[in-house]
Amino acid sequence: MRIVSLVPSWSEWLADLGVQPVGVTKFCIHPTGLNRPDRRIGGTKNVDVERVNALAPDLVIACREENVREQVEALNAPVLLTEAPTVREAWQEMRRIAEAVGRAAEGAQWVERIEAAWGAPRAAEARVAYAIWQAPWMVAGGGTYIHDVLKWWGADNVFAQQPRYPEVTHWGDAEVVLLSSEPFPFSQAHAADLQAHGQPALVVNGEAFSWYGSRMLHAVEDLRALSGQIAAALSRQT
Repeated sequence: MRIVSLVPSWSEWLADLGVQPVGVTKFCIHPTGLNRPDRRIGGTKNVDVERVNALAPDLVIACREENVREQVEALNAPVLLTEAPTVREAWQEMRRIAEAVGRAAEGAQWVERIEAAWGAPRAAEARVAYAIWQAPWMVAGGGTYIHDVLKWWGADNVFAQQPRYPEVTHWGDAEVVLLSSEPFPFSQAHAADLQAHGQPALVVNGEAFSWYGSRMLHAVEDLRALSGQIAAALSRQT
């Protein structure tokens, strides 16, 4: 099958299933070498529709959250439209994609490994805000995959009652602000600045919290380390 993936998480998932897409976005950075120039079809929000149609794919894999509806509807090929606002729904979509590309057995094995590595959801250990942007400050709210990952790994999102990705002017009662490495490239300097103003903060690997697919297994060590990192950030403030 000739597959085009408009979603970085799903591009990596396909590659780990042994399926090489003929078209991917410039943000499809895993595995290394996947988004070589002859495969790039633009970004997730600015897909080169003519380029995709010229590739004559048998299937295009898209996502409601990451892609633009009008661009997806302009494609000539069949589209598998995904949506993964929770951890368990991500696992369901992984199985659905694997089946669609003829890798159902391999997909099931991957998901089982991930489920075992993630284990049961943890009890809440700390109240956090998860920042994705600066100027204006934006955070992950409820109804997002990031929110569900935080909850799974014992972090209570203080903006859970806010929809999607709201702008904020304060951190509520967050004990720690998690500064994501993407889409805004937060650095240790940003964390140090918040710490200097009395707000404990730490930089986290954004891929671990926002990428689904096989990245859920590749990044599990980052997620397991979250509790200890939060404790260290709090201790630095005392």
